[in-house]
Amino acid sequence: MKAILIDDEKPALQHLERLLAKDGRLEISGKYTSARLGLQHLQQERADIVFLDIGMPEMNGLEAAEHIAVLDRSIRVVYITAYSEYAIEAFELNAIDYLLKPVTSQRLGKTLERLESREKQSAREAESATEERALSILGFKRLEFLDTSEPGKKLQWRTSKAQQVFALLLHNRGQWMLKDTIVDLVWPDFRPEKAVTNLHTTVYHIRKLLKTWGMDVLVEFSQERYRLTYKNVSFDVEEFVRGWRGTPVETDQEWASRDKVLSLYRGDYLAEHHYDWAEPKRKELQTAYVQMALRSAEYELGSARPREALARLISLQEIDPYSEDICRLVLRSYADLGDFIGFRKHYEKYKALLHSELGVHPGSLIDSWVQKVL
Repeated sequence: MKAILIDDEKPALQHLERLLAKDGRLEISGKYTSARLGLQHLQQERADIVFLDIGMPEMNGLEAAEHIAVLDRSIRVVYITAYSEYAIEAFELNAIDYLLKPVTSQRLGKTLERLESREKQSAREAESATEERALSILGFKRLEFLDTSEPGKKLQWRTSKAQQVFALLLHNRGQWMLKDTIVDLVWPDFRPEKAVTNLHTTVYHIRKLLKTWGMDVLVEFSQERYRLTYKNVSFDVEEFVRGWRGTPVETDQEWASRDKVLSLYRGDYLAEHHYDWAEPKRKELQTAYVQMALRSAEYELGSARPREALARLISLQEIDPYSEDICRLVLRSYADLGDFIGFRKHYEKYKALLHSELGVHPGSLIDSWVQKVL
């Protein structure tokens, strides 16, 4: 395996080079005192491992690791730090291991054994046959991952911030987001330096989780920006938007097709997470759902299925309890069922709600229609 060394301290660079040469398991294809020079090397020649100092001027090791991931995500990173208080934090980043200065031959040997073990594991995973499975990301009600090959498997986020950063990138899927924008939305009260460090750590955990799940989802980094892309993975919000129709339903086949789309809506978009930045999208999707469901209820009433329409409309009224359109169709369902007691009770309840909550009365048209029916 080929390795390059990056450390702004020449004595430390030479010391590590001597230890690796003595061990003999790695071929050193380059050593550099700046991250930019090391990245230029990787643009021209592939390496399997990068030994990377964390504390460097111009570009620190955490930033450099993001650029390395863009160039080749298979490159292993071993962080090097002179400060023990950074050791755990470094290990949690996109690294296979960390080394504290001064590096000893014994500690380096453990790192190399870990590297060899990881390479063997990757080879076994590549050789093993994978069964057919469908992977899904769910955004309605709560953020979840589904794997048809393991139905009971649940995603365990390392932190709530990791979940929020993933949700934010998913919300803006395919679009580049400035690092500063993400930081301002997720860590608004943190000092910029600490917030950026948290972002690097969080992105690492997200990538690790996605790799564990075997999902073809990438968190990419370029020019101080991140974006999320995916393939071979379905997203319920995307499927809902693609299948949405606001026009009247004409046939049973069309009704069945739309019902499948409506069934994707398990609840409001990311409702259980209460992200402020998701609120406009939540309202937009909720309005779209209500409009499409109303068209289906109208078709059910027009095709003599008032009981199905009533169940759908009662559910819609929980989302928008003040809607006169929904109330009118609920009353029509009761009338078609011949349930005029239910008709009267529902309208009286609707009138009381408008009066107590909004201080208004139903419109004259619906009120006169109700009196005529009764």
